[in-house]
Amino acid sequence: MPAPLVSLIVPARDEADNLPSLLDEIERALGTLDHEVLVVDDGSRDHSWELLCERAADDPRLMVLRHAVSAGQSTSIWHAARLARGSWLATLDADGQNDPADIPRLLEQAQRNDVAMITGHRTLRRDSWLKRVSSRIANWVRTTLLGDATPDTGCGLKIVRRDIFLTLPYFDHMHRFLPALVQSQGGCCLSLPVNHRPRRAGRSHYGLHDRLWAGLVDLLGVMWLCRRSRLPIMKPPLGACDDIVRHSKEVA
Repeated sequence: MPAPLVSLIVPARDEADNLPSLLDEIERALGTLDHEVLVVDDGSRDHSWELLCERAADDPRLMVLRHAVSAGQSTSIWHAARLARGSWLATLDADGQNDPADIPRLLEQAQRNDVAMITGHRTLRRDSWLKRVSSRIANWVRTTLLGDATPDTGCGLKIVRRDIFLTLPYFDHMHRFLPALVQSQGGCCLSLPVNHRPRRAGRSHYGLHDRLWAGLVDLLGVMWLCRRSRLPIMKPPLGACDDIVRHSKEVA
């Protein structure tokens, strides 16, 4: 079977109430694209696994994976990326807050501008005030210390070349630092505005502690990794990233 253009990875933990409608949306959004979908049940305690198995039995584009014990979002993405066959990886949160309809636009921009990665920027957040404030603080700390020029590293909607992702160092919580890791190897990253929606059901697994304090040790480690990186990615022509940023403001 020929490899698809894009592999969409969806890490999910206790999201049985959100997965059916999300999978329907994904099919509508990506129906015209050559794609596959990999959903990782990260140790769910609800009926997510049974639901996913039923869906996969009727959908040849859907692959479902399971962690018997929760291993975290980064590990879920890392495992799925190694089984994915697409030239591009797209990631999406399972809570329904990311809009799958944004994926074709981000993928088209990534291909047109030959960038290594595009990260969604939730310019209008549909979260509680505490979640918005904690995310803003965490993003400010990361951006200040890493200099990755990414306003919203916590957005679950990302597009990245699979070959580049597979060269990145693996560690827990790495998904929060993907732009900095890609840039440290010479890759051009771009942030584009994306839609953001209220959580439909269930509750968030993250709070201020997870977004900031638990990540400080990781942040120091990423700073060290970025300074020691010796695996450069081929860069676009000089100034191309600036042109892309200017263009992105026009199409956003």
